[in-house]
Amino acid sequence: MKRDILINSTPHESRIAIMEDGTLAEFMVERRQERGIVGNVYKGKVARVLPGMQATFVDIGLEKAAFLHVSDLTTGPEDLAPLINGSDEEIVFESTRPPTHHRLPIERQLSPGQEILVQAAKDPLGMKGARLTSHISLPGRYLVFMPTMNHIGVSHRIRDEEERNRLKEIAQSLARRSGGFILRTACEGLSKKEILRDLQFLAKLWEGIQKKGESVTAPALIHQDLDLIARTIRDFFTADTHQVIVDQAKEQRRILDFVGHFLPRWKSKVVLNSRPEPILESYGVEAMVEKALERKVWLKSGGHIILEQTEALTAIDVNTGRFVGRRNQEETVLKTNLEAAQEIVRQLRLRNTGGIIIIDFIDMEKADNRKKVYEALREALKKDRARTNILKISELGLVEMTRQRTRESLQNTLMSPCPHCAGRGRIKSRVTLAYEILRAIKKDQAALEDGKKIMVRVHPDVANYLYDDETHSLDHLEREINRKIIIKASAELHHEHYQISTI
Repeated sequence: MKRDILINSTPHESRIAIMEDGTLAEFMVERRQERGIVGNVYKGKVARVLPGMQATFVDIGLEKAAFLHVSDLTTGPEDLAPLINGSDEEIVFESTRPPTHHRLPIERQLSPGQEILVQAAKDPLGMKGARLTSHISLPGRYLVFMPTMNHIGVSHRIRDEEERNRLKEIAQSLARRSGGFILRTACEGLSKKEILRDLQFLAKLWEGIQKKGESVTAPALIHQDLDLIARTIRDFFTADTHQVIVDQAKEQRRILDFVGHFLPRWKSKVVLNSRPEPILESYGVEAMVEKALERKVWLKSGGHIILEQTEALTAIDVNTGRFVGRRNQEETVLKTNLEAAQEIVRQLRLRNTGGIIIIDFIDMEKADNRKKVYEALREALKKDRARTNILKISELGLVEMTRQRTRESLQNTLMSPCPHCAGRGRIKSRVTLAYEILRAIKKDQAALEDGKKIMVRVHPDVANYLYDDETHSLDHLEREINRKIIIKASAELHHEHYQISTI
């Protein structure tokens, strides 16, 4: 599999596309004013304790109080795996597990007004506040350091038994009196010295977090995780990566500094985009993202799947569509379902769909065929870095599964509820449109009449946002293209429509 990482960086947002064999596998967006909080460490203040829910709300300085469940206070390794931030690893604990202790009720552990050091495990989603954990985990390039735990783990993705045994010995020799760690997949083939250097760096980072936590008053941000670009290089840049292609020289230098420290032999893989057109457009990513925002996805055979995201779950329906097959109905249905299984996993990754997922495959009469579709789905999910749990396909062709959700879906990131249909549909948000317009101006300005000012007619809501919140971005673009840009509000235009011309 050929993997490329495409990085589009602007002053207002970073967009990253993970390409696998020329197809968009994952797409991530981080905006300056909407940066996620997963991985951040806070000194919070307990606001309310809810014995009936065995949970508490903690003020960490955000608009909404964050949520902390009693299970996230318990120090048992069985509770740790779902909370390891940033690792996306399947964990096998190598140290002996102690007997599971009975959890103390949360009202005996915390009280209103108490200050506590916590880490964000999930971003706020919709109307829900952030999810917190007291199990701090600090991800590095080669391992995840857990200062509040005393257990050592090895990524289950390292499948070679001889290599696993070697890493187990290294892990045991590096065991600390306080604090545990998980060896990540990137440890494969590394020396003890390289792993130790990462562990020492993270231990020093934890000491700094502790000192700062003692000197500030809650609520306060103690430690902020890396930005999207740095996290992507840390977590996605592996031996099977063909190239990292960046469109800004400044970001290329920053990445090369990181790679030079950890992966000097891979520096040649980090290149500056040489194509004249915008990086994501030249590789076809923009069109792929547009399709990922649609309900219907066509299959190569002529069938299609429908994806509906609701508050409680995501429902996926598989249909034969235009595909009628050649022999019999059962064969037609099987072929469509097998193709759909591959595409469904790709769409779940691309859209970052999490939570409960129900897949309605087309009914199959033969149990063997249902088993084939189920195994095809399981095999496809092995490429997914997010944790999943899947139940066997039922006689009705339904599959129930869950997928790890730590940040907003692509749909919720790029779109907002439509004001024209009382929230029943979705349209692009004004932030997305504003940045889309800025990219369109940069793309089209060369084709417009020289020496003329550029006028952009947009919906008033988008125009107000550009003038009120993106003045800096407009000024930056004007200097870059050496042209004056005038934004004109036009109430007759649809929210998503805009016109670019010269005056």
